[in-house]
Amino acid sequence: MGQLTMIYDCIIIGGGIAGLQASIQLGRYMRKVAVIDAEEGRSTLCQKYNNILGFPHGVSGHTLRQAGEEHARRLGVHFYNDAVRHLHKNGATFEACGQLNIKGRKVLLATGVKDHIPTIKGVEPCLGLSIYVCPDCDGYEIKGKKTVVMGSGDTGAALAVILTYWSSRITFINHDQKPLSKKMLEKLQASQVALKETEICEVKEENGQIQAVETVEDGIIEAEKAFVAFGGNIVRSDLAAQLGAQVRENKHLIVDPQTKMTTVEGLWAAGDAVAHSELVTAAMGEASIAALWVHKSLLKEE
Repeated sequence: MGQLTMIYDCIIIGGGIAGLQASIQLGRYMRKVAVIDAEEGRSTLCQKYNNILGFPHGVSGHTLRQAGEEHARRLGVHFYNDAVRHLHKNGATFEACGQLNIKGRKVLLATGVKDHIPTIKGVEPCLGLSIYVCPDCDGYEIKGKKTVVMGSGDTGAALAVILTYWSSRITFINHDQKPLSKKMLEKLQASQVALKETEICEVKEENGQIQAVETVEDGIIEAEKAFVAFGGNIVRSDLAAQLGAQVRENKHLIVDPQTKMTTVEGLWAAGDAVAHSELVTAAMGEASIAALWVHKSLLKEE
């Protein structure tokens, strides 16, 4: 492991959209900032965000990340490609340990959520283009379109019902045939969602646009759009938990509603690891607020 001698004003763990936005804000406060990122978050997969002010035709996660990093670097922010495994607090100093050991006076967690994306051929090339995970972010994209929900049990069925707000042409494919509750079956029927209990073989796509879903028992099911809902997403709050930070039953971090600081002094959090709204715009706003209060905390000490 490499030990860095510099003590940063703030370590940001997670270089996705929330982490980058926080780094820009802190950089503009002329703070010494280190961003540590393993380059495996949601924004590395999403090929198009459609709900961000200033991008009426959408923008990819790669483009946002690239622009955000360039912006932050111009402000003197340091970037490290590393996966933090342990987070320690010794007095007033935190230490983030991975391949490198990086010390800082404050820490902002922007570690997000790891989605359970099935390893079905054809899914990944379509993410953000014609296959989605968040109804609040992308429900509008399926308006009136023939849409397949690829999922598991009640989790997938619940999303299928939600999506009928945007389209009446919804088919739910219960990929692993996980038993559905009586209540959920009634909701599917009431919402006129077509139910297919069959394994998915492959997604047929062209240039990121889904054409159909090939299944074992029902053959080819045509689709213009799709969502995935398998459950089992992992909230990346384990580093905060190492320090005793309080989490909710669903593992999302509890933060002060004004400052975004966790229940551990000097440890902030923003983005999907907290509220899990899944909206990138919300993550950006929360990260900016968290950065503001990190700066205020540093000022008090100085």
